[in-house]
Amino acid sequence: MKALILAAGRGERMRPLTDRVPKPLLSVGGKPLIVWHLERLAGIGVREVVINTSWLADQFEPALGDGRQWRLTLSYSYEGPEPLETGGGMLRALDLLGHEAPFIAVNGDVWSDFDPALLPRQPTGEAHLVLVDNPAHNPEGDFSLDGTGVLSIDGPNRMTFAGIGVYRPSLLADWNTVIGAPDSAVEARPRFPLAPILRHAMRTGAVTGEHHRGQWTDVGTPQRLAELDASLSR
Repeated sequence: MKALILAAGRGERMRPLTDRVPKPLLSVGGKPLIVWHLERLAGIGVREVVINTSWLADQFEPALGDGRQWRLTLSYSYEGPEPLETGGGMLRALDLLGHEAPFIAVNGDVWSDFDPALLPRQPTGEAHLVLVDNPAHNPEGDFSLDGTGVLSIDGPNRMTFAGIGVYRPSLLADWNTVIGAPDSAVEARPRFPLAPILRHAMRTGAVTGEHHRGQWTDVGTPQRLAELDASLSR
């Protein structure tokens, strides 16, 4: 199984730290955020990882190399000077991930003790997402998880998407129709978010999920970065 680490964002809320270093390369607990992901993915037998890049893209390969130190093969999906958002970035990376088999995708700017070995290798629908209890910065949550493991948009007890999941490439097959982009407007590097695609799939019950009750941090501010670093360093 292959994996994608989403690492192209500008990291505006992390400035000035991200003026010189891309957010996934910021260190916590003695190593870059992205290395935590690479180690966990390698630990469950993933051997090929694609990293999408844009902002300060030239820093990733010197920092991570070709992945052999983790027994991985790393490929880089460069999106150009402007990131293509989560949906556009994932669509572009399919040329490296493949257009048939499901793949793991992880946001490069989160940290969690979630074990990716728990993820299904063959999701029953188009995607399977990990949810966590709502943090203070997202009190309303994102999606609702019912007793059968199916996600919905408006159900009770909404939780927060952890930025960890398994996806089928077919989720993106009709992306332009879902977001209302006519064929004539589709560019070579389309830029669009993933959330509308997921919500569309949820309307037909095609997205499942699970609740992770362990540790998780969206490293979205310098304060959260410092708190996580102190916790891991202890």
